[in-house]
Amino acid sequence: MASIEMERKNDASPLGAITAAMKRIGISPLGLVLLVVVALLPLIPPFNQEHMVRWLIMGAFLAAQAIAFDFTAGYINVVNFGFAALLGLGAYTSAILANKSPVLMVQPGLSPWIGIWIGAIVAGLVGLGLGWLTLRLRGIFAAVMAWFVGIALMGLVRNLTPLTRGPLGMNPSSLLNTTANLPYYYIILIMMLAVYVSLRLVTESHYGLAFKAIGQNLDAARASGINPTRYRVFNFALSSLFAGWLGGFYAHYYGSLTPQTLMHTSKTVEVLALVYIGGRGSMWGGMFIAFPFVFFIEYLRSNLTELPGLHLVIYGLLMVLVMILYPDGLAGLYNWAVEKIKGLGNSG
Repeated sequence: MASIEMERKNDASPLGAITAAMKRIGISPLGLVLLVVVALLPLIPPFNQEHMVRWLIMGAFLAAQAIAFDFTAGYINVVNFGFAALLGLGAYTSAILANKSPVLMVQPGLSPWIGIWIGAIVAGLVGLGLGWLTLRLRGIFAAVMAWFVGIALMGLVRNLTPLTRGPLGMNPSSLLNTTANLPYYYIILIMMLAVYVSLRLVTESHYGLAFKAIGQNLDAARASGINPTRYRVFNFALSSLFAGWLGGFYAHYYGSLTPQTLMHTSKTVEVLALVYIGGRGSMWGGMFIAFPFVFFIEYLRSNLTELPGLHLVIYGLLMVLVMILYPDGLAGLYNWAVEKIKGLGNSG
C-alpha cells in the first residue's frame, strides 16, 4: 500500500506529470537527451559548417518522412510505394501556388507558408481517394496499386509543362529571406517533431488499437467489429497529408523541383529502408537512424563520385542483413536491451 501511495504522489508531482506526458507521446528520457543533442548539434564545431547543417536538414527531412511512412507500413501493414509521389504532389502544389514568374501559365503569388498547408491538404485528399480505391485490396495488390498511381502522378508532372515545366524543373520561392541554413534546420526539426507527436497521439488512441489489430490479422479485426477499410483509409490519408506537408518544405528550402529527383520510386525505397532498418512499427527507429545514415551516405557521395547509386546498394544490403539477423530492427534491439537491464536490476 505504501508503494502504491508513493507512486500516486510521484504521478501528482510536476516531474511525474512531465514523465507521463513524455510517455504518452513516446519520448523516453534517452530520447529526450538525443533530441536535445540533435537540436544543439549545428551550434557545435565542426557541425556548424554550412554543408554539414545541410546534411542535418536532410537527416531531419528523411526522419520526418520515415515517421509518416512507418505510420502506414508499421501499423496497418501496407507499404505505400507511391509515398514519394505524394510528397512531390505537395511540393509542386505549393510551388505553383507561390509562383510569380511568367514562365508558368498561372502566377497566384501565394505565400509559401500558406502554400505548404494547401499542398498538404491536396496530398491528403489524393491519399484519401487512393486509399479508398486500393485498400479494399489485400497484400501486395494495395502496394502495387499505390506504386502505379505514384508513377501516374510523376507522369502528369512531367507532361503538364505549362503548369510544372516538366523535366526542366521549377525554382520555387524560398520560405525565408536568408541564405543561412540554420533557420531552416530548426523549421524542419519542429516539423519532424510535429509529425511524430501527432501520429504518436493517434496510435495511442482507439484508432491505434484498431490499426494494430488490422495489421496483425485483418480477418480477426473484422470479426471483432472493426471496419478495416475505414481505418486503413484514414491511416493512409493522414500519412499522405504529412508527406505533402514535408514536400512543401522541400520545395521552398531547396528551391529546385524536378519529377525525377523528388517523385521517383527510389526516393520511396530510401525511406522504406530507413523504416525497416530502424524498426518497423516503432516510428522512432527510422527517425533516429536517419541522421547518421545521411552523414554516412553524403560522405560516400562526396568521396566516391564514380559510383553513383552506391547508397541504394548499401540500403539494400543492410535491409537484407536486418531481415535475416534481427527483423525488429534497431528499435527491437533497443527494447530487448532495456528488458535485459530491467531483468538484471530486478534479480539484483
